[in-house]
Amino acid sequence: MAIRVTEAKKGMVIRYEGDLYQVTKYDHVTPGNWRAIHHLNLKNLKTGRQKDVRMNTSDTIEPVYLDSRDSQYLFKDSLGYTFMDNDNYEQFVLSAEVIGDSMLYITENSNVTVVFCEGEALTVQLPPIVVLDIVEAEEAARGDTVSSVQKPAKCNTGLEIKVPAHIKKGEKVKISTDTGEFMGRA
Repeated sequence: MAIRVTEAKKGMVIRYEGDLYQVTKYDHVTPGNWRAIHHLNLKNLKTGRQKDVRMNTSDTIEPVYLDSRDSQYLFKDSLGYTFMDNDNYEQFVLSAEVIGDSMLYITENSNVTVVFCEGEALTVQLPPIVVLDIVEAEEAARGDTVSSVQKPAKCNTGLEIKVPAHIKKGEKVKISTDTGEFMGRA
């Protein structure tokens, strides 16, 4: 069932030119006295490539309905990242191009939501906040622990963030998956 392009929203998954795309940005532009133009930035869910598309108001798009399953991240190998469905223990692999930077927030044996379309795993949905371990952090300068000075730190997944001066190596911290910022101690 096709819908008008005016109903497109950020995050929606559509079928375009035979492939599945996620709308990453949607702009409705009315240049002066010309007809309205709709700009869609699309991300291919199989290859991870970006595409810009211009459409008229009368054009239609085909939305795709997705299924999500609770899954556990197991390991990484030459094929990609292997996950296991928590309900039926079926394993599936997602490539690094498709997942992108999401793996910086996922540790081995952690639970995530994997999005499926027509029985095929597409991408990972992250929780809003994750807890990670600090594996590298500079020592705080004496007397500098009260101010709002931030220092670089590295997490156990390889993610590099800015943390307050009082955070030390070995501590668990909460991190926002939307912004990648430090939220507090865990």
